[in-house]
Amino acid sequence: MSASNNNPPVLGVAAQDYLKNLYKLCQEGCGVTPSLLAERLGVSPPAVSKMLRRLQDMNLVLYSRNESLTLTPSGEKIALEVIRHHRLLEMYLIQALGYTWDRVDEEAERLEHVISEEFEDKIDELLGYPTHDPHGDPIPTRDGRIAAACRSSLADLEPGQEGRIGRVTDGDPEMLRYLGRLGLYPETDVRMVMKEPFGGPLRVEVGGHEHAIGRELAANVFVHSDGRTDARQHEGRLEEA
Repeated sequence: MSASNNNPPVLGVAAQDYLKNLYKLCQEGCGVTPSLLAERLGVSPPAVSKMLRRLQDMNLVLYSRNESLTLTPSGEKIALEVIRHHRLLEMYLIQALGYTWDRVDEEAERLEHVISEEFEDKIDELLGYPTHDPHGDPIPTRDGRIAAACRSSLADLEPGQEGRIGRVTDGDPEMLRYLGRLGLYPETDVRMVMKEPFGGPLRVEVGGHEHAIGRELAANVFVHSDGRTDARQHEGRLEEA
């Protein structure tokens, strides 16, 4: 990650990961505490406290023991740049190197911190300037803007209601492989057939086939309720980062 007099400071891999995961947790709409961040990163609370103090001294994080953690504009800029690298790399791994969508997250995680801005621009151009990654997550623009992510889950559809899959949670390769076998990819139309009572499974139709899936799994699939609306257009509004 490059730095200049007008850019945030250059950080190591660990610090970048803190900012990236803090950004993602904030986007999930929950108050982010040091313990929650420690759980997400798989590190000890004392290690989190030490890093947060360092990031606060660099004016990248706002940290108070009595308030939720938040990113400063400079911290958010770095987080979005790392996320942009990651999601462009996922697209590149699939389109240029033939990776499957369940394998790209781990590979992109290793590469996101080391590619140059020139390489980022080259793969962006090669891929045709994609707006979303293989799992449907929006790719931040070069100037730090990002489209709103689809947030209504498949489990929110009512029987007879149609939707178009906007994105899926990408952290579990086994789950992605299973969703792929069912055909539950972004940009795929889906219809809720039935919801069994008392928290029972859901029956959904995709590609002319019906499948029974658990509600926990359905909560990891996010849809646009109007299946006839192109998801990319539906989420095209860019928000200033």
